[in-house]
Amino acid sequence: MRLTAVRVDLQSNTPVVLLQEVAGERSLPIFIGAPEATAIAFAIQGVEVPRPMTHDLMKDLLDALGANVERVVVSEVRDATYFAEIHLAVGGRALELSSRPSDAIALAARTHSPLFVEDELMESAGVVLDDDEDDDDEAPEEIVGEFREFLERVRPEDFTT
Repeated sequence: MRLTAVRVDLQSNTPVVLLQEVAGERSLPIFIGAPEATAIAFAIQGVEVPRPMTHDLMKDLLDALGANVERVVVSEVRDATYFAEIHLAVGGRALELSSRPSDAIALAARTHSPLFVEDELMESAGVVLDDDEDDDDEAPEEIVGEFREFLERVRPEDFTT
């Protein structure tokens, strides 16, 4: 899979990350939180921040411990909640950590680690986007701008159920 975009869904005003098959037409849209969307967009664009963001800190900790992110796998969806695993190699050992997809994707974007989606999940949740929805020509700075606008408009009560 490749990380193609981070956008705001206009109907729900919620950030969404899009993963697209490298050899295929399907995409997997995953609704995520605004902070994680910003973190992913910053990683895509290579934005340098004066202090490390959470996912930068995660990368720094893994580097300091000699751990390598081998891959990130979006594994399943249960009750409209997606699950992912971060596969690490450290000291000759393989570790698998459960994660929210947004955090795993933000970390993968910083470590340039490969992204995968389980075949069964892609079969059930993958979609083929219209050409106007899948605009790969959108500049990363436009994506970051969209999120800055979203963050200026969003209120904490927008996230309560």
